[in-house]
Amino acid sequence: MTTDDPLSRALQLHELSFEHESAGNPDAAEAACREALALFEEMDGPVHPDVANLLHSLGALLERQGRYPEAEALAARAVSIMDQVAGLVEGPEAGLILIRSLSLLGTTLRQQGRYREAEPVLRRAIERSESLDEREALAIALNDFGVVCKYSGKFDEGEQAYRRALAIHLELFGEMHPAVAVLYHNLGGLDHARGRYREAEEPARRAWEIRRELLGPDHPDALADACAYAGVLDGLEQYAESRPIYQHALEVWERLYGPVHFEVAATLHNLAAVEAAEGRLDEAERLYRRALGIKRTLLGPEHPECALTANNLGTMLRELGRDAEAEQQLRFALAIFEAALEPGHPHIELCRANLAELRADFSPHSRPSAQVP
Repeated sequence: MTTDDPLSRALQLHELSFEHESAGNPDAAEAACREALALFEEMDGPVHPDVANLLHSLGALLERQGRYPEAEALAARAVSIMDQVAGLVEGPEAGLILIRSLSLLGTTLRQQGRYREAEPVLRRAIERSESLDEREALAIALNDFGVVCKYSGKFDEGEQAYRRALAIHLELFGEMHPAVAVLYHNLGGLDHARGRYREAEEPARRAWEIRRELLGPDHPDALADACAYAGVLDGLEQYAESRPIYQHALEVWERLYGPVHFEVAATLHNLAAVEAAEGRLDEAERLYRRALGIKRTLLGPEHPECALTANNLGTMLRELGRDAEAEQQLRFALAIFEAALEPGHPHIELCRANLAELRADFSPHSRPSAQVP
């Protein structure tokens, strides 16, 4: 790429970053995006909508790589810039830069387990989208907010957000569209989290059907839907159907991403739950411990995702008669849940019940629900 015009070069680099990422070269994509950002900062100064837009693009790129703290910092800076220029820069493009940056900031906070911080950020993205009548941006913000509500245990509010987003996407795109599949996936996941497995089955299956048809059965998004559907099957105790879905997904995840990736950990967790439910406790322990190790490496030891696996591991260790190890895992999980979640959240209540059963040592083992990816 050769041009003496800094603006043209910056725009070309920005476009090139998308091309590199689509071609599976994230390092080149990041380098191009960072160079474009530096050019815009040099041309426009550090507080300008073009700089905020590049900060969002770079942050979204890093978020897709699982680099959440870095992405959070970039998104927060983009939001700060757009707040500083509010009233000076008007128009739909400026509004969209702010909305996208708020959505990215809320998402990265949620991915780090900081649900209380994510919620007001995403509420602001929704309100800004409504004020500008930006329907597609509104649907995205509503979906992101629904995800936070699911993890926070605000299930009714999450369902309302998901259904609003689904109605918008159906109107804009029709049924056979990836954005619609995302909403079906999330509605199924919400009912799974509520323990309403019969209600979860149809949207979870529909998400898988849409993306399998659009993208092919081994596309990462289609596999994520397949695992979500398998989680519903687990709730219905249809383990013979869910097990091969997890096993196939695990094989593909490891081939695509290597052994240390969140999708690998989530699938190991769910497969461990199947093994535990069918009485293969030694294998379940091996899978849970591997899942927990990956989550700790990727997310840090205090993330709620680590607590989910530690809770399941603790209940299973109790069934093996290893009460001291079980209590250690359950106490670890409960401390994280209490720090990250609202009082009365189902995960908190379940973990407390598991600890109470361990201390009483007379109630039957109750396996927690498998996680929906």
